[in-house]
Amino acid sequence: MARSGTPLARAEHFVWLTARVLEQRTFAYHFLPGAPGVSGEADRSPAADAVETALDAYRNSDGGYGHALEPDLRGPVSQPLHTAHALRVLDAIGRCGGQRIERICRYLTTISTEDGALPAIDPSLRGYPAAPWIPVVGNPPSDLLATGPVVGMLHRNEVWHAWLFRATDFCWAAVESLEKSHPYEVMAAVAFLDGVPDRPRAEAAAERLGRLVREQGLVVLDPEGAGDHPLPEGYGPGEHHYAYDFARTPGSLARRWFSDAEMERSLDFLAARQEEDGGWPIRWRAWAPGTALECRPMVTVDALLALRAHGRPVHDGSA
Repeated sequence: MARSGTPLARAEHFVWLTARVLEQRTFAYHFLPGAPGVSGEADRSPAADAVETALDAYRNSDGGYGHALEPDLRGPVSQPLHTAHALRVLDAIGRCGGQRIERICRYLTTISTEDGALPAIDPSLRGYPAAPWIPVVGNPPSDLLATGPVVGMLHRNEVWHAWLFRATDFCWAAVESLEKSHPYEVMAAVAFLDGVPDRPRAEAAAERLGRLVREQGLVVLDPEGAGDHPLPEGYGPGEHHYAYDFARTPGSLARRWFSDAEMERSLDFLAARQEEDGGWPIRWRAWAPGTALECRPMVTVDALLALRAHGRPVHDGSA
């Protein structure tokens, strides 16, 4: 392991010290010497094999994913949010296709609501520990927060399945009718718009959504003044969102919402958030010691990927 004090080396130490096997393998895939990183095509490398093997530990016989893959949802049962997380992992290693995706789509079909979309939480979670702000109800409604990222990721990978038709229609209707929102819902909308095939329609919807984000103060444009920025209803202390949260890559439609100066300020802030132990902090409420420990390596890998995607070197002291 590298011994220098670069941001990447400090993060590597933190990951080996604290992370689950999945995040260790993901970090190695993206950042260790000789790792393939993002291939853009089906990746047959041993590093990708290792990530997929680690992810398989969370997969259930119904085709979905559970076992606290998303740490705020505990228990073994498959959940839409776990499955969305799994799709992000598979996309990052170029393996979002084939029989594994067919199994996922069959699972999504079985848990869909009457309008063909996904609930945020499937009722099977009842009885298992979960974050106190996550409601478990008997007949949950369709939710853009759960459906948007899944639909966007499947479209991004040119997956065609019957489940996608109505789910895509739901996402279009939800995104284009948004009048009042909150950051996590907006990020789900961006995930949908970045992947959906109808690019002119997506660009128009994203432009309107960007205006909404700025008008409703859902993004902190000056990180130095974050303490005086109002929080969305229900969010915990310090649970603010910045330009890089919405525009994770330069190619995202959300990147157009921010000037170069605004984007650079947010990236400066993100780089400076690395803590003494090498990891990045979580910003949402920590409700159990184990969940905070599991989430920080995930946040750390995401921070490094965002910085690198926007051209910030992480292997030297300038990140």
